[in-house]
Amino acid sequence: MLITFKSPAAPDVRMLSDLAQYLLGLIGKRLGERGVLACGELPRAIARLETAIYADQELRAEYEASRQLHTAGNGETSGGLSQRAYPFLDMLRQAREQDADILWGI
Repeated sequence: MLITFKSPAAPDVRMLSDLAQYLLGLIGKRLGERGVLACGELPRAIARLETAIYADQELRAEYEASRQLHTAGNGETSGGLSQRAYPFLDMLRQAREQDADILWGI
């Protein structure tokens, strides 16, 4: 199922419900039928999501370094959390700048 996040401050962001649930969990929210991320919650949500992305990038870098020592891999890697989370993170940042809420399920 697709979840659409809406805010007057940014274009809509659509993602699969599994990813939406994971990202919302990282920032301390639950994916319900409807929900809101109030503008006052955005600074904390952004900080938590940035921390998770940074930790994922470090873990992936360690993994890739280890993998290259032990194999002659093809060098292909997936984008990980950062690639999947950046559209949502950009929406959070734009909403914070404009003191706007983010809604879903409406």
